[in-house]
Amino acid sequence: MRHRRSHSALIVAALCLVTTLTGCSDSGDGSSSSSTPPASASVSASVSASASASASVSSSESGKGEVRVTIKDFAFQPAELEVSPGTKITVTNEDSAPHTLTADDKSFDTGDLAQGESATITAPSKPGSYSYICTVHPNMKGTLTVR
Repeated sequence: MRHRRSHSALIVAALCLVTTLTGCSDSGDGSSSSSTPPASASVSASVSASASASASVSSSESGKGEVRVTIKDFAFQPAELEVSPGTKITVTNEDSAPHTLTADDKSFDTGDLAQGESATITAPSKPGSYSYICTVHPNMKGTLTVR
């Protein structure tokens, strides 16, 4: 249990750091303008299939955040996500078997993903908790929380 907490804390700390770093920009002359627009937070988290992990991503001021989910060892990594409405979620299948990431209420669905394939879904605009599964392997489960 201690390992899971420290691993989850490390992931959350990394997400906060990435969000902070990508949302800040300073030209050094006291103005806040920049020659390039601020980047959206793009985060990739990977944990062992036996560990319970969660990730939280908030939108930057310039637009919606982006988060990545990896399907590996017949598990969603991370399986628990907390995001802002409209966040782009890129799902990549690293298993040799096909998988999906499909909301129980069908509000989002990657469709079948073969090994190495990716699909991007958009988090619902309505706040709430959305359970999801792999329709090919229903024992694979996760939850997307929109705040």
